[in-house]
Amino acid sequence: MDRAIAREQALSRLLMTYIVTGLVFMLLPGTFLGVWNLIRISSREAAESVSPAWIQAHGHAQLFGWVGTFILGIGYYSIPKLRKLKPLVLWSAWLTWALWVAGVTMRWFSNIDAWHWRVALPLSAALELAAFLIFFQAVASHRSSGGSAKPAEPWIFVVIVATLALLASLLLNLGASFQLALHADSPAFPHLFDQRYLIVSTWGFIVPMVWGFSARWLPVFLGLRPLRNSFLLFSLAFNILGVVLGFLEHFLAAGIFLLLGAAMAVAAIRFFEPAAKPAKTLNVHRSLPVFIRIAYGWLLIAAALSIWAALVGSAPGIWGASRHALTVGFIAAMIFCVGQRILPSFCGKGVLWSPRLMLAMLILLMSGCTLRVASEILAYQRYATWAWNVLPVSALFELTAVALFAINLTVTFARPPVILASALTMTTE
Repeated sequence: MDRAIAREQALSRLLMTYIVTGLVFMLLPGTFLGVWNLIRISSREAAESVSPAWIQAHGHAQLFGWVGTFILGIGYYSIPKLRKLKPLVLWSAWLTWALWVAGVTMRWFSNIDAWHWRVALPLSAALELAAFLIFFQAVASHRSSGGSAKPAEPWIFVVIVATLALLASLLLNLGASFQLALHADSPAFPHLFDQRYLIVSTWGFIVPMVWGFSARWLPVFLGLRPLRNSFLLFSLAFNILGVVLGFLEHFLAAGIFLLLGAAMAVAAIRFFEPAAKPAKTLNVHRSLPVFIRIAYGWLLIAAALSIWAALVGSAPGIWGASRHALTVGFIAAMIFCVGQRILPSFCGKGVLWSPRLMLAMLILLMSGCTLRVASEILAYQRYATWAWNVLPVSALFELTAVALFAINLTVTFARPPVILASALTMTTE
């Protein structure tokens, strides 16, 4: 038991390092730069007034610096336990962290400062890919403690596909980075390639990753009826088809299949059906089920907006609103909800510092996202000039929300450790 507790403490320290690192990327290179970009755009009333390299620096820090770091840390901590695999060698997890942080940081500086970017940009992509390959090898090569791996459940298959999409994203990033270094005049990806790349890295990687862990945890957390496994697999198939079509620039067909996949995922996990049991909201705010359902509503809105944008043609405001509905309304909201439910327990802290602060940040996040999506369509599409003045307000709402999220988790992690039986056995009660 002493050895198990010592290993659990080491895993908790590892996970806390990943999470705190992700929070740093979220706040400074990610959200703060995004707010700065949006204030400049709104003051000049022109989306093209900010360098594409700066916008891509913000996006890469959010998707890979924040979300990617969170997923790698949670993966190292939870996947061996959920599949009852033998304990991982911790040095591989620390090496992954070092290479990943170096790669994401170098990428951010390459886009912002452009100092020796022809070397730094491809090097950053290579470091990120190397970090992922170490993670993939560490998780995939381990067997169960009984000698054979536990039969894969459908949610595990969804997570595996999402992981392969992350590999595809990193390979695309590496190839494009070398192409830019050899032939381009700036470290910014061309607009059309960036749009296709974002479909792979968001809808291909992050969305099914969230679906997989939602299927594993949320029926228990929300007291939902049993998962429809066949629906979950159909949702994954529709989503894969949508991502492939989007990468091939068939954006209308892609949007239709992405919407079908999102709707099937909602039906599979049964979010909007009557619950079978009371939700388990111990140590978090009791509004957790409401905000999770709102987040999945934003997922459907994001897919619907992509269809509208494809029909309109030249629609930077609608495309941007669709991406924001996805990245903030769905992805960030799900991290805010589920992260504050599971991370304190995983990190040996037991109890979230402030459930009330959790409610405040979720209200701010949803309010900011609503303002941003609406005003971006109205302003960028030239439907209403007054909407340019709303964009900075939405950004400040979201910046406050992510700051409160970081504060709540940081204070939680700073509290004395508590080794819980639930953390040792990976139960979600």
